[in-house]
Amino acid sequence: MAATSAISIVFYMFSWLSLVVLISLLKYLIGKTRTNPRIQTPPSPPSLPIIGHLHLIGSSVIPKSFQALAKLYGPLIQLRLGASTFILVSNAQVAKQVLKTNEINFINRPHIGSSSEYNLYEGCDFVFAPYGPYWRFMKKLCMNELLSSSQLGRFMHVREQEIKKLLKSLMVCSSEGRECDLGFELTTLTNNILCRTAMSTTCLDKDKNSDDDAVEIHGLVKEFLELGAKFSIGDVLGPLGKLDLFGYGKRLLKTLTRFDQIVERIMEEHEKKNDNEGETWDMMDVLLQVYRDPNAQVRLTRNHIKAFFRDIFIAGTDTSALTIEWGLAELINHPQVMERARQEIKTVVGNNRIVEESDIVNLPYLQAIVKETLRIHPTGPMTVRESSEDCTIWGYEIPAKTQLFVNIWAIGRDPNYWENPLEFKPERFLVEEESGKRQLDVRGQHLHMIPFGSGRRGCPGTSLALQVVQANLGAMVQCFEWKVSGGGSEIVDMEEKPGLTLSRACPLICVPLPRLSPFPSM
Repeated sequence: MAATSAISIVFYMFSWLSLVVLISLLKYLIGKTRTNPRIQTPPSPPSLPIIGHLHLIGSSVIPKSFQALAKLYGPLIQLRLGASTFILVSNAQVAKQVLKTNEINFINRPHIGSSSEYNLYEGCDFVFAPYGPYWRFMKKLCMNELLSSSQLGRFMHVREQEIKKLLKSLMVCSSEGRECDLGFELTTLTNNILCRTAMSTTCLDKDKNSDDDAVEIHGLVKEFLELGAKFSIGDVLGPLGKLDLFGYGKRLLKTLTRFDQIVERIMEEHEKKNDNEGETWDMMDVLLQVYRDPNAQVRLTRNHIKAFFRDIFIAGTDTSALTIEWGLAELINHPQVMERARQEIKTVVGNNRIVEESDIVNLPYLQAIVKETLRIHPTGPMTVRESSEDCTIWGYEIPAKTQLFVNIWAIGRDPNYWENPLEFKPERFLVEEESGKRQLDVRGQHLHMIPFGSGRRGCPGTSLALQVVQANLGAMVQCFEWKVSGGGSEIVDMEEKPGLTLSRACPLICVPLPRLSPFPSM
């Protein structure tokens, strides 16, 4: 019986594989037949049957592989990974045509990954919503309410408390002579900030018993990120991807179901508490107010709210923590930059208190360090768009419904825009007053550096991310020396790990050595 079942599975998979080959062959023949010699398509490297250009990428860091192909074939090329075909943009000039000149045509994002049967929130998420009334309403709500300057100001005390928790944890490690995994410590920090700002829960709180819901959300978000990376296999396999051969779809459904249950419970708790204008409303309170408003421009459902929180947890869990981690690693490897940053903080802040968010405006070198970190190590190394209509980009015809990837990682390392692009040099962002030049921004206005994307689809959480990264990195520079753990080397390994966010291949393990203590009793 088992043997018969195994034979059936093999036959089924062989049939599907044959179908994929047949469809690919037919597409190729039809394409050759219908090719219009007057229409110029983007160049493409030589490909292999079925797998396309997969052999040119391998298991290396994908943005780095894409950059190597762009050096050979140009800043706008066409690639095929199995059954998925897309256009790759690799320099600022082409990115400008896509993200500015033809922004409306490329304002939508294609859905990549799981099918609707595994997604409880199909059609409700904000990140991949088509450009229309719902997306515009949510973007306006983010900018005016959820992530506005005034709302971020109301939660400044949360960010200050979490910085102090991090510093206390590091002081304990130092007093005990223990090494610490800074990736874990920083992820705890950013998760706590996000959980408390979003729905007033605390994740992995070391000063009291952890909130079980928040701790579980932390684990579920890690599962989302892992499954998100693996679901790209479905796009490569084409029709075979619908079979859920590896069980990722079932895992996603299970993870989403548990996430849904937790957020529903938190929503109910928020609905039960008495409305009080004197209290600080979190994101959940704001969204529930819109949900209850019969005159709202767009009527939100409970699934819209849950999908929004899933999106912001996925987008914000790793990114800020990774940026701080990369920045500290670069500073350890460049002690002269570290020392200059400390002297700036000492001059502006002194040694009697921790650097605060309000100090950042007076710390241009610290700002430059963060910008340089985002240039070399953008935690979102690729952004994806989809054309709505036929158009011409860089002299090539781009049909409607074409997926397009912008290689943010490669753009930040383009030698045509950056002198010695692989060198960590924050000074490149310091502009002398007499030069009359405008400081380079990271919010998408300058297309040769777009760590947060650009235009209408740029990251709405940019201000929060910069506040968290700059203040925390400044405090860690101010309060500690950092001794690299393991092997006796004082140099941190800067190798990157493949994934949706550009994380470190090796954890940053250090022993913190206090320079000054903001906690005299310790």
